[in-house]
Amino acid sequence: MKRQDDFNKRRDHLKNLSDEELKDRFWQLAEKIVEPMLELAHKNTSPSIERSVLLRMGFSSIEAQTIVKGVMDRGLMPKGAGHVVYKLALKKDIPVRDAGLKLLNGECWDEVQTLFEGGTK
Repeated sequence: MKRQDDFNKRRDHLKNLSDEELKDRFWQLAEKIVEPMLELAHKNTSPSIERSVLLRMGFSSIEAQTIVKGVMDRGLMPKGAGHVVYKLALKKDIPVRDAGLKLLNGECWDEVQTLFEGGTK
């Protein structure tokens, strides 16, 4: 079975484009392909991703696990555990680490929940 060569036919709509126009077309198509993945990433997270974020914020694995559990228990997972800690740190004007430690000690959870009421980002 011989493959039918239809390259010239398939490239008809591209043959009159300049290099710059081809480059622009490539990036438009690349963005179109990646857009659903970015949307999925923005709207979804997992405990392992949130623990990873907290690890990069300077928390130990055990600390991160406990904070993520607290975030999940309070229905704040869509906001992100790192975001929860960061917003608390901003509100209280304290270092991020101190904010996370307060949450670990069971403090400030009510305050955190009010920070995110009404869909606040």
